[in-house]
Amino acid sequence: MKLIEQHFRVTAALIVREMSTRYGSKPGGYLWAIFDPVAHVAMMTVIFQAIARMPALGLSFPLFFASGYLPFSFYQRMSSFMAGTMKANKALLSYPVVSPFDAIISRFILQFMTDALVTAMILLMIIKLGGVSQPMNIAGMIGAAGAAAVLGLGIGAINIVMFARFPLYEQIFGIINRPLFMISGVFFLPETLPNPFHDVILYNPLVHIIIWFRTAVYPEYRVAGLDTGYVVEFALVCFVVGLVLLTASMREVREDRT
Repeated sequence: MKLIEQHFRVTAALIVREMSTRYGSKPGGYLWAIFDPVAHVAMMTVIFQAIARMPALGLSFPLFFASGYLPFSFYQRMSSFMAGTMKANKALLSYPVVSPFDAIISRFILQFMTDALVTAMILLMIIKLGGVSQPMNIAGMIGAAGAAAVLGLGIGAINIVMFARFPLYEQIFGIINRPLFMISGVFFLPETLPNPFHDVILYNPLVHIIIWFRTAVYPEYRVAGLDTGYVVEFALVCFVVGLVLLTASMREVREDRT
């Protein structure tokens, strides 16, 4: 019981430290976390409104792009934030009371809470300013966002080890990860692609996450290819693999000087 209480206190202290380090003590730091995704959605809206008369779903361009960008950002931001956990907390990890897993949990909680708050604020802005009145499935959105966050956690945990042990892998992962934004269905509906591209793209779990989120935003949107079980299993496998690699490579990770 004392051990659990100790880990709880350490995790809480690390969350406060991460908030201070990442966002600072001034309101501007927190505002940037909101401005960045708002700017992305606004930019995509302006670009696609200039070349298309109607969005692929519904009547609101901002809502369509937000429904693709926001679930993707749960994965993207989480995986990036988690990958830098050990480097950001290297000094603290020299203390026996601070476990690497405390640092991982604290970062996961902070990032998920931040992304959830940003997502809620952006959707509310679109609903209020854009006059959107359609019902939305909050539970479905939470499920998709949670799966994206766990996937990001798993990939991030794997990358902690891979970045430490194989410096070249960090460059290779960056090259592979960059096109995901373009091919995960943020800008388009995957079911509109012809075969075999449609079948191939469904191996990407992020495609299912975005479809899952969009089915919660748009009640009329139904897709035969959506497989939430595949997403959950993929995310959990990545998470378990990440934990195993971290446990087996803790010494190398702690001693990483890059």
